[in-house]
Amino acid sequence: MTLTADAGAADAASRGAPRETVYRPAAPVDLRATVGMLRRGPGDPTMVFDGPVIWRTLRTPLGPAALALRARGAEIIATAWGDGAEHALDSVPELCGANDDPTGFDPSHHPLIADVARRSVGIRLARTGVVFDALACAIIEQKVTGLEAFRAWRQLVTKFGERAPGPTPRPMYTAPTAAQWRRIPSWDWHRVAVQPPQSKTVVRAAERAESVSRALLAAPTGEERDRVLTSLPGVGIWTSAETRIRALGDPDAVSVGDYHLAHQVGYALTGHRTDDDGMLELLAPWAGHRQRVIRLIFASRVSEPRRGPRLSPEDHRSR
Repeated sequence: MTLTADAGAADAASRGAPRETVYRPAAPVDLRATVGMLRRGPGDPTMVFDGPVIWRTLRTPLGPAALALRARGAEIIATAWGDGAEHALDSVPELCGANDDPTGFDPSHHPLIADVARRSVGIRLARTGVVFDALACAIIEQKVTGLEAFRAWRQLVTKFGERAPGPTPRPMYTAPTAAQWRRIPSWDWHRVAVQPPQSKTVVRAAERAESVSRALLAAPTGEERDRVLTSLPGVGIWTSAETRIRALGDPDAVSVGDYHLAHQVGYALTGHRTDDDGMLELLAPWAGHRQRVIRLIFASRVSEPRRGPRLSPEDHRSR
């Protein structure tokens, strides 16, 4: 892979002009299927799909940045704005799956997985490297519908995050820092229908954000990563897996306890629903690459016919 910067980039950044690089990945990359999976609902203020361009905000040590990614043949054009533009461009390879190693993955254990793997060679596992953002987002998603979680994420990030620079297609914001999450008043959590167990978990996690991030990034195995994250009160194996998937691009993380996942995996691989134990048994042949298999199942679009109405969000704010 190569990542090359345009001439005069440093001077351009100092003037507030955009910086641009061309990333040439070693393997094909489907941007929408790889980077796009980080979006938390269509109203996510940290990520926007604008036609073929994916916009993403970043909070960097040098300040906020906006990053725009678009494919051009086998290349990915990355353009960034803001004080953190250089840092944003440095993140492009990992976002596009440069660290994703499929060595040892054998899709032939199941005909559906083999077929989707053959047709979807551009699906990579994105890695943000930003642990607390992924952790806070996963905690907010605990025990609620996606609609509720996405709404709360959108409202909290928009109010407490920082406006992103650049010509974004709509106003975009970086996620709050750990210190900013700690300062969110209880009434603001209540206003967006995040329950006290989840808000308290975010605040407690924010108090240890730096040490947890260091420990997680250094942990070499899934078991050790789970141990780091579940040491936090209110963080279980589901939240740990969701954090590992987004922050680390962990190829083996499985969100045990998810309301829908076991049903979807069971139906795709057997034609019938299963529970968490059944899902883990079905995924066992792909140990080390179970998240990769789940991503291929999502890409297959094979899903059980809907049997009833969607679960309606419950509004606790008047209580």
